[in-house]
Amino acid sequence: MSTAESGTGDGAPRGATRRRGEELEREILDAVLDELAEVGYARLTIEGVAARARTGRGVLYRRWPNRAELVVAALGRRRSGVPVPDTGALRHDLVELLRAMAGRFEGMRDDVVRGVMAEAVREPGLSELVQARVAQVELEDAVELLLARADARGEVNRARITPRMRSLPLDLLRNEFVLRGGPVGEEVIAEIVDEIVLPLLRTR
Repeated sequence: MSTAESGTGDGAPRGATRRRGEELEREILDAVLDELAEVGYARLTIEGVAARARTGRGVLYRRWPNRAELVVAALGRRRSGVPVPDTGALRHDLVELLRAMAGRFEGMRDDVVRGVMAEAVREPGLSELVQARVAQVELEDAVELLLARADARGEVNRARITPRMRSLPLDLLRNEFVLRGGPVGEEVIAEIVDEIVLPLLRTR
């Protein structure tokens, strides 16, 4: 077994345990989250993560080419698919989708997620990765499907809905989580849908 597979070598600290595969990756990504919580994204280094995970820098670089990829991998590790609701009414579909997304945010370490999302505003490359893998572009596709169904029922005019309008429900939910902290409750989700999103989407 090579040192790259075992998680030793390439500057690994003395006494590092030989690990491989999923066990090694899990310990590395746990170390990323711990480092983020302790020092923040701006001060996080590959060297610091490697030391905390008791492995070598080369092991990390072979799997993740840069810091942003490593951080996003850690944040997205527990990601699972969100089912697309089909209740027969756009309002209920949006509420169910945002509720599922809020539950996903709660499953992450909120202090870490808020810190990385705040940093993403200043670093375009990180922002794109967060949007694609953590915030999940496929959820915008889910909203598009909900809108297509609503259009077929006559609830909205899909032709007048812009990409920015389509992304609004998830943007508002994400901002609530990042800026206010803590779980996003049912009342907030209802306000997002009833007071902002639906009136805009139903504008002819």
